[in-house]
Amino acid sequence: MNHKKTPKNRNPLDLADIDDCLSEEEKAVRSSVRGLLSQHVDPYVGEWFENGELPGVRDLAKKFGEMGLLGMHLEGYGCAGMSAVDYGLACMELEASDSGIRSLVSVQGSLAMFGIWRWGTEEHKQQWLPQMATGEAIGCFGLTEPDHGSDPSGMRTFAKKNGGDWVLNGRKMWITNSPIADVAVVWAQTQESGNDSNGIRGFCVPTDTPGFAAPEITRKGSLRASSTGEIVLDDVRLPENAVFPEAHGLKGPLSCLNEARYGILWGTMGAARSAYQTALEYAGQREQFGRPISGFQLIQAKLANMVVEITLGTLLALHLGRRKDTVGLRPEQVSIGKVNNVAKALQVCRDARTILGGNGISYEFPIMRHMANLESVLTYEGTTEMHTLMIGEAVTGQAAFR
Repeated sequence: MNHKKTPKNRNPLDLADIDDCLSEEEKAVRSSVRGLLSQHVDPYVGEWFENGELPGVRDLAKKFGEMGLLGMHLEGYGCAGMSAVDYGLACMELEASDSGIRSLVSVQGSLAMFGIWRWGTEEHKQQWLPQMATGEAIGCFGLTEPDHGSDPSGMRTFAKKNGGDWVLNGRKMWITNSPIADVAVVWAQTQESGNDSNGIRGFCVPTDTPGFAAPEITRKGSLRASSTGEIVLDDVRLPENAVFPEAHGLKGPLSCLNEARYGILWGTMGAARSAYQTALEYAGQREQFGRPISGFQLIQAKLANMVVEITLGTLLALHLGRRKDTVGLRPEQVSIGKVNNVAKALQVCRDARTILGGNGISYEFPIMRHMANLESVLTYEGTTEMHTLMIGEAVTGQAAFR
C-alpha cells in the first residue's frame, strides 16, 4: 500500500509548493534578506521613488555589506562565497522591494566586483574587493555609450598608450551607481583604426582620477530610487597595470553581463510577486455589487494567470540556478530566463494594476512603481530583441545580428 503524506495547507503565493525544493539554509538566506529590506527599505522606497532619489545610499550599501549581499556569490577577498541559488533568492527579495535596490546590489556584485574578480590583477582584487564587499567602496560598470548599446563592438571610448601609461577618452551612458562610485570598470577600444572588437580592453579606474566625471541623469520615469549617471573620460591617465591583463575583446564585458542577467531573471519574479500579492489582498477587501471582487470570475481569472506565470518563472529561475551551481550556464539559457521572466513580470504587473482600478496608479501601492521599473529592466543588460536573436542563433546556428 502506498502511504502518502497529507498535503500541507496551500499558500496562495506558492501554490506549487516550490519552497519544498529549497534547503533550510536557502530559506534562511531569503528570510534574512526580507527582514533587512522590511526594516531599511520598504517603509521608505515609495518616497525615494517619488522624489527620484536614493538618500543614504552609502549607509544602505554598508548594511547590505554587513549581511554579505555584495558579491555574495564570489569566493575570497571578503566575499560570502554563497551559491547561485542563494544569490537568486536574494535578488528576488531585493526586487520585490524595488528594482533600483536590486540594481544597486547587482551592479556592485555581478558587474563591478565580478569584473575585477574575474579579470583584474591580484593587486586590483586586493585593493578593491574587500572594501566593496563591505559596502565601504561602491563600484560601477562602464560599457554602454550614447550611440552604442546593443552593439558594444562599435564603442567610441578609446585607450591609447602614452609612454608607460594609458590615456582614456570617451563617454558612457546609463551607468548605475556612477555618480556615487569609488571605482569604475571601464571598457575601451585600444585600436583607433576601425572597430576591431578584439582590441577592447577593460580598465580599473578610480573615480578620483583627474579627468573622470560622472554627472547624474535626472528626470527619469523609471528606476527613480537608483543613482544613474554618465561616465565622462577626458584624458584620464592610468598606470599600465590599470588594464585587465587577460580580458581581450567582448568576452570580458559579456561574461560580466551574463552574471547580471542571471540576477535579473530571479529579481523580476520578486516584482511580479509583490504586484500579485497586492492585487490578491486588494481583491479580497474591495467590495462591489455587495461582495469582494475576488469572488468574480474575471478577477479570479487574472489572479490565476498571475500565479501560474509567477510559478513557471520561479521554477525556470530555480532550474537555471541549480545548473549554474553544478555545470554552469550557456548564454542562451540566461537569455531564455531574461526574455521570459521580464515579459511575464510586466504582464503580471499590468493585470494587477487593472484589479486595483484607479487605485492601481497610486503610489500608495507598489504596482505602478514596479511597472515603471520593469520597463528599464526590459531594456538593460540586453534588450528583448538581442536576447531573442541570441536564442535564435542557438536554435538555428545562424547569427542574424552580424
